[in-house]
Amino acid sequence: MAASVPAVGEARGVGKPELMKTGVGPLRAGKGVRFLLRRLHSLSGIVPLGAFLFEHILISNSAALNGPTSYAHQVRFLASLPLVPVLELFGIWLPILFHAGYGFYIWYRGDTNVLDYPWTGNWMYTAQRWTGGIAFAYIVFHTYTLRFSSIDLHSYPGASFGKVQLELFQPLLLAFYVLGLLSASWHFAYGIWLFCAKWGLVSGEKAQKKLLVACLGFFVGMSSVGLGTLYTMRVNWDQQPVDPVGATQIEDARPSVEE
Repeated sequence: MAASVPAVGEARGVGKPELMKTGVGPLRAGKGVRFLLRRLHSLSGIVPLGAFLFEHILISNSAALNGPTSYAHQVRFLASLPLVPVLELFGIWLPILFHAGYGFYIWYRGDTNVLDYPWTGNWMYTAQRWTGGIAFAYIVFHTYTLRFSSIDLHSYPGASFGKVQLELFQPLLLAFYVLGLLSASWHFAYGIWLFCAKWGLVSGEKAQKKLLVACLGFFVGMSSVGLGTLYTMRVNWDQQPVDPVGATQIEDARPSVEE
């Protein structure tokens, strides 16, 4: 098992000459509180955060492929769920703060060594750290602009499509959306592989390679749906209203596709 999961970072203070002779040691779990925190960090990336990303990108956002009315009805459905603030607090915001906070701590405690040891595992480690940081910045920005600025989408779900469009029509924000989407999709997809390896759900080099291929395929699929949604909102539809009157008209209209 140890041989199939190469080390992904070198601890601070470890001399490189010695590592060049002996190679990088196998990745071992910590003990006590550190072990528990790493396990919780790994678990929180799958449940609930992974489940949230899956629903957000592949279900809720993909409703925009059917047009503004379908997207408005999906937003209205989510806003009508019972105890929405409680669900968001304990199912999204607190897990994100913990996962991101401890993830940044892990990043700070480890030294990237892809230049000294350009192995696949080290590149994956680096990509996982950077995509996590970018995804966190993207989620914070996306949440603030859509939930806490301008019109309240929980009160006027019909403005959701147009409000996103306003940002996608700006080239820099469009690039940030694409980068954030790809980063979040990669971080989740590769995080599934890490979770299965760390928790011993998939053992053996061949099985882990097959799982890695499946996770990369999931990344491609998830990214494709997300990019298709952005393309639809920016290209296939004119700017939708974001004022209360226009938003109400869209919300009250029949969905373009039966839900």
